[in-house]
Order: sequence, then C-alpha cells, then structure tokens
Amino acid sequence: MAHCGPRRRQGQAGLNVAAADTRALLDQLQRPLTDNPRLGIVLAAGHGKRIRSATSKMLHEIWGRPSVQRVADAVSAGVDSPNQVIVVGIKGEDVARTLDACPGRRFAYQENPVLGLPGGTGDAVRVALEHFDAEDRTVYVFPGDMALLTQRVVAQFRQDFEAQDCDMMVLTGLYDGTAETNYYGRIVRVPDVDAQGDSTGADVGRLIAIKEHKDILGLPADGGETLQYKGRDFTFTRDELLRINEINTLVVAFRERALREHIGSMDTDNVQGELMLTDLVEIFNRHALIVRAVPAVSEEDILGFNVKSVWRQMESIATRRSYERLMDIVTVVDEDDFYLDDDVIDQIIALDEEQGPLDIVIGKGVQVGRGIRLAPKVHLGDRCRLSGSVVFEQGVHIGPGVELSTYPGQTMVLRCDSQVLARSVLKGNLELGAGSRVESGVLMTGSNEHPMRVGKGVTIKGTSYLYGCRVDDDITIEHSVIKSRHVHRVMRRDGSVQPVRYVLPPPEGLDSIAPLS
Repeated sequence: MAHCGPRRRQGQAGLNVAAADTRALLDQLQRPLTDNPRLGIVLAAGHGKRIRSATSKMLHEIWGRPSVQRVADAVSAGVDSPNQVIVVGIKGEDVARTLDACPGRRFAYQENPVLGLPGGTGDAVRVALEHFDAEDRTVYVFPGDMALLTQRVVAQFRQDFEAQDCDMMVLTGLYDGTAETNYYGRIVRVPDVDAQGDSTGADVGRLIAIKEHKDILGLPADGGETLQYKGRDFTFTRDELLRINEINTLVVAFRERALREHIGSMDTDNVQGELMLTDLVEIFNRHALIVRAVPAVSEEDILGFNVKSVWRQMESIATRRSYERLMDIVTVVDEDDFYLDDDVIDQIIALDEEQGPLDIVIGKGVQVGRGIRLAPKVHLGDRCRLSGSVVFEQGVHIGPGVELSTYPGQTMVLRCDSQVLARSVLKGNLELGAGSRVESGVLMTGSNEHPMRVGKGVTIKGTSYLYGCRVDDDITIEHSVIKSRHVHRVMRRDGSVQPVRYVLPPPEGLDSIAPLS
C-alpha cells in the first residue's frame, strides 16, 4: 500500500506527457475556419472498449475507409461547409494523423476521459466550442462511428433544421428490436394528455426529453419519472419509458448562440456520471427555446457500432449498397465478395453516362483501391488486387490472382487490349503497350529512376523478372531475369523477330553456398 501514491503520481505524470504530445500534434494540424456560416462537429474521442481491439473504433474501416473519415466527408459535403471540428481523445493521435490537416478543419482534444475524469458527449461539444470564436453559425454534431452516413442524409437534416424556426433539432431513429435489447436513449414526446388529464392540444408530439437507457433502469421497478414541458407535468412509468422505440442517434443541430449560452448548464447527475449532450433538450425547454425532432428516413443511415458484430453488419450493408450502384452498369460476378473504392464506383458511373455500355467484368473477390481508373471492356479476373494509380485503356484483360500496384507519385498504364494473366505481379512506374501479353507468374517492376516500358505486341512469359527495362515492340521474352536494360527488336533473316530466352545475370555469393555436412 505504501507504493500506491507514488505509482499513481507516476501514472498521472505519464498521462500528462501523453496529453501534451497529442496537443502538440493537433497544433500542427489546425487550420483556420472559413467564413461559411455552418460548422460540423464530429465526436471521435471514444476508443470503444467493447470493440475489443487495440485500434480505435473510429479507425475501423467500412468499405475500405475508416469510420471517422466517412463521417467527416459526409458531414463536410452535406453541411456544405469545410468548417469542421474533430473531437479526439483516447488514441487521438492515430485519429488525427488519419484525418490529417484540411482547409477549415480544427482538432479539439477531450482530455477528461484520458485522465479518468468525467467526460461524455456534452463535454466533447464543450471542448469543441473552445476551438473557434463565437458567431451566429449553425452547428451540426455527429458521432464518428456512424460510418454509413451519407451526404444526402446530412444535407436533408441540414435543410430540415434551416427550414424550421427552432434552436435545436435532434435526428431520431426507430428501434425494431425488443425493449430488453434496446440500449439507446429514448425520445420522450408530449402525450395526448398531461398528468392532470388535460389535453395537450398543439403541443402533442413535441420533444420533452431524451432519457438514457441506464438512467431509466436506475428508476424503481414500480416507479417512474415526472417531466415538465411549458410548465405542465407529464408522468411516465419506468415501463413506459423502456417501451419507447424512438431512439436518439446523437445527431443534433444547434443555433450557435443558444448552444454557447446553455452548454454550461449541464451536470453529471446521471448514472454515467458524465456531461450528456442530450440533457440540453430539457435545458432548452426550460428556457422557452424551441426544440424539434425529425426521424431518419432509413435506419441503416444512422447505425453506429460498439461491437464487432454490428461493425461487420455495417460492412455487409456497405457491400450491398455498392453492388446496387453497379449492378445495372457492369457485371459483378459475386455481389457479396468484391471491393471497389467509392471513387472508382463514381468514375464507372460517370463513364457509363458519358460513353454508354461499358462491358466491364468484376470477378469474385476483386479488390480495387482508390486511384484506379477503369475503361470499357476491362475484365478483372477473380481475386486480383489493384492499388495505387493504375490507368486502364479499353479492352485490358487481367487474370485471376494478379496484383497491380504503385507507390505514391507513380503511375502504371495498361494500353488497349493488353493482357496480364494469372498470378503475375506488376509494380511501380510501368507502361504495358497495346496488345502486349504478360503470361502467368511474371514479375515486372519500374521505379522513378528506372521506369519499366514495354512496347506494343510484346509477350513476356515463363518465370521471368524484369526491372526498369525498355522493351521494343513485338519481342518475346521467356524465362529471363533482366534488370535496367534496353531489349532491342532484332530481325532475323526470315523476317521474324528474334526472341529473348534464358537470360540470367551472373550469380553472386557462390562462396556462401556449400554442401550439407
């Protein structure tokens, strides 16, 4: 016991150092806000203990991109403003580095949960407000794990808020499970009559409060709670509150002045012992401010995750959505087993609108990352993997298990009707000429210093490896290892092109090899 005090102080000192390091990184990434009157706040401070991973749940990927990245992009586009505050906390450096600096983007550090002090969504928004000067903006708050959120959903919510005369608006959802499995905050609305039995008239359906699930469970089994709205009492039993299936999504819009004026009124008098943003509903109502709630059109759009099973469910939804965007434009061999980055899907859709029928085939298990540009009549065989900046021309055929990739700043170009057959690997700064054919199991690499250039009508086959070469038109290369050479087109007397076969560099390190003793 005598050592507990010093150890605790040492642990606290370590946390303080880590917090200072995080702030230093955030300072490097801060960018000034623009004069746009709208601003988004993304709550990304939660690590997510229940996800059971050393990686922050904010960085768990949905359809190839981190959850928080998807939310930040949807919010920026839907709010129609680059102004954004990303609130980070535990694993904050990882989240900040992933999102990186961006015009109009600020980072706020929610220190309390890191230090073991009361935090919560209300504390996160309070911290965010400290990172920009007070103006008469509209402020939109979104959780960073809502990775199926789209620009369309955000834009509709913004339009709903701006069209109504209110100071706060909550986006709600409907829970379709049982009350026993519903762990979300409940949306409590004005019923038909108050506690005295008098009609509520035009106020029926107005938002009274958002009651957290744990707080409801903390009520006596045979008890309830009395809430006030416009000076009238409304009594709800514990069971009535639990049976409410309209739930809080943590998506909220505010008039900035009202938010700043009342955010300090929150307290930690709840089961969680945290500052809860949802308490502002009752606080705003007490001060005669107008609070509205609108339902989400699709429950899928507002899904967030705390456990792996829900995360994988969201990935399945994202896969289905991507397939539905493509299914009448290209052939996807297996709708449950493929991946095309969103930007690639956008490019395919635009190409279809510009050029008409595409006849593109996407094989089972194909993985196509950001930066790939496809063209009509491209065939991608099963399980091929494409990443980096790769440009396809019309009619390119990629066989099963092929890997194409580039490093940043490099581009690979596959010219018309070229072929790369099964299990070949092409990397880096490389150009494959029109009608050329790379047969199975070939490895080709090009660098910025030694680009790989293959002419028209070339065939490369066997267990060949080529690095940084220039290969003239119509040559056949077989079972050769060639590094940084110009392979010339040499004509035979009969008019045919001389093939290149069995070229190997001189061996090195033979003195390291000896018979087994």
